[in-house]
Amino acid sequence: MKLELQIASHNFELTEPLRELIREKAEKLDSFYEHIMRCRVVVEVPHRHKHKGILYNINIYITVAGGEVVVKREPNEDIYVAIRDAFDTARRKLEDYARKQRGDIKSHEEIPHARVSALFPDKGYGFLTTGDGRDIYFHENSVLNSEFKQLKLGSVVHFAEEQGEKGPQASTVRVIVK
Repeated sequence: MKLELQIASHNFELTEPLRELIREKAEKLDSFYEHIMRCRVVVEVPHRHKHKGILYNINIYITVAGGEVVVKREPNEDIYVAIRDAFDTARRKLEDYARKQRGDIKSHEEIPHARVSALFPDKGYGFLTTGDGRDIYFHENSVLNSEFKQLKLGSVVHFAEEQGEKGPQASTVRVIVK
């Protein structure tokens, strides 16, 4: 961490062993994201309203390069569990933030689309023509939602391609509604 860790408590006196536990957990956050500029941990005991026992809120505010990561968890009766859960959440959020900055986020392939170029309703099949000019066979059973009868020449569809016995074929065809 580039700046000193700040630990605050509200409606509760934080003991030195608890402060040390929070320091240890905060230092470990550096191993998940090295550009932490500031970390503020607030331990609070909300005012009691018809509750038996004490509930502990742990809020963590982490300033990082280009943003802030905030962790606010549900209160817990066990302060050690509350601290553990809050720092586990902070670790996950920092890992996600680091992945996003590195560009490691999954990109989903675009679902291919095509136009119906030939249709043989009496025989129960047809052909699709893709954007790159390939022809792909499809059977009426591969058309989702029983929409084979609604297909017309030129209809735009999404499809999943696989290799069939006689060449490429569409295993599923979904009509794109405009």
